Amino acid sequence: MQSKLQSGLPGSRDFNRQLVRLVIPIAVQNLISASVIMVDVMMLGSVSQSAMSAVSLAGQITFMLTLFYMGLATGVGILTAQYWGKKDIEAIQRILRIASTYSLGISIVFFLISLCFPDVLMRIFTNDSELITYGSNFLRVISFSYMAMGLSQMYLSVMKSMEKVRISALISTCCLILNIAFNALCLFVFYPGMPDKAIAGVAVATVGSRFIELGCCIVYSLTRGDVQFHLPMRDEAESFLRKDFIKYTLPVQANYIIWGGALTATTAIMGHVNADLVASNAVAAVIKDLAIVLCSGISSGGAVLVGKYLGSSNKKMAVEAGNRISMYALLFGALAGIVILLLKPAVFHLVNLNDTAQSYLNGMLYICAYYCIGKSLNSAMIGGIFPAGGDSRFGFWCDLAVMWGVVLPLSYLSAFVWHAHPMVLFAVISLDEVIKIPIAFIRYRQYRWLNNITRDFN
Repeated sequence: MQSKLQSGLPGSRDFNRQLVRLVIPIAVQNLISASVIMVDVMMLGSVSQSAMSAVSLAGQITFMLTLFYMGLATGVGILTAQYWGKKDIEAIQRILRIASTYSLGISIVFFLISLCFPDVLMRIFTNDSELITYGSNFLRVISFSYMAMGLSQMYLSVMKSMEKVRISALISTCCLILNIAFNALCLFVFYPGMPDKAIAGVAVATVGSRFIELGCCIVYSLTRGDVQFHLPMRDEAESFLRKDFIKYTLPVQANYIIWGGALTATTAIMGHVNADLVASNAVAAVIKDLAIVLCSGISSGGAVLVGKYLGSSNKKMAVEAGNRISMYALLFGALAGIVILLLKPAVFHLVNLNDTAQSYLNGMLYICAYYCIGKSLNSAMIGGIFPAGGDSRFGFWCDLAVMWGVVLPLSYLSAFVWHAHPMVLFAVISLDEVIKIPIAFIRYRQYRWLNNITRDFN
């Protein structure tokens, strides 16, 4: 089957040029989106280890909300990329309306819970009273940012899937720069040496930058955008698209919740082991996420191209795109691991940790180096290529079996039954991406992801 599909394909140079035009801005945007909480954590590390740890744990709530956004954004991307290949702008406009409605509803739920019950949420992750106090203060304030995040993330996802990645990267970049500037004012000008007030100030800075980001999206949509924010419509075309959106988004959403819930559970396990492990994990997570940002760009950019080719009924080019994206993902995953090892000295110089936490971090960074290879390859296939072709259920079943059937039980046993060394616990927690590699490769070669899922509304 593969030889038949790969015959008569366009040259590698044209494809690589298209991929680079997508990957670099998407990588920048993903870096910016992931860096908002990272910046808060890292900059608070200069104030105190407790402040950094508390915000890292509180950030798990934002992380859980982000999982909902990621699921909705993936659903948006699946449909938008294929309708973009078909050049159906009206369908894309309707997809944005549908996604914005769902994201706003989810944002309101998280806003109310974080605003009203921050202490309860923090106790899920730690028993340390100081961390609970700091984290609760952070959650109360940052909950207001949720009201802007959902809408802006949906719009930026549509722009990305329509290959208008430069404007989305520019908007996200402005958001991060403003956030860093506001953080610096709070930490070094207004509240130096005052962790409680500094935490609240950093949260306010994040809220402000998120609303500015949404404002930029609205202005662009009204002045130069192909699609705009509108209230939902009730007609037959939107009804069909809503059904398609739910059909392809729900499995992805469930996948993100399963995967993210397991990660949150493992974070809670580490939080109940000791505070030094929490602090070192907070830093390791930041470094790991920064190192694989180009890998995530390859995954997202590749998904856009695969979806576009399938939407235009070019299955041959979709297979070629999938093959090359997988190869690039493996290469850049290995490079990400090397980058982590090269950054080790700089990390220890920048972050103020005690000796125990530093020893943990040293081991964690070695483990993160091999983790990046599996993460990059699995993201490209399970999180990018498969959903782009309508195969959105596989990731859910894969993560349900691996994360909840293997990794989470082993992590619990390692921490509370076997009382394993913290580095053994962290290695067990990081096993998931290694286990998923052969499973994903077998699924890829079955070519069940080669589907055109667009409708003809004319």
